[in-house]
Amino acid sequence: MAYKINPDECLGCCACEGACPSSAISENDGKCVIDPDSCVECGACADTCPVGAISKE
Repeated sequence: MAYKINPDECLGCCACEGACPSSAISENDGKCVIDPDSCVECGACADTCPVGAISKE
């Protein structure tokens, strides 16, 4: 089960993007999004998010 970013909580800081080892995170319209097909479910993004906007789907 891939991780997902809650767009209502995401600040758009993209700290998670740099933490993702599989480059599954990108910025879209000021918010970060995770490509579920590329996510390796490591949790690095969730550990990096300063507001806890990332969780497992």
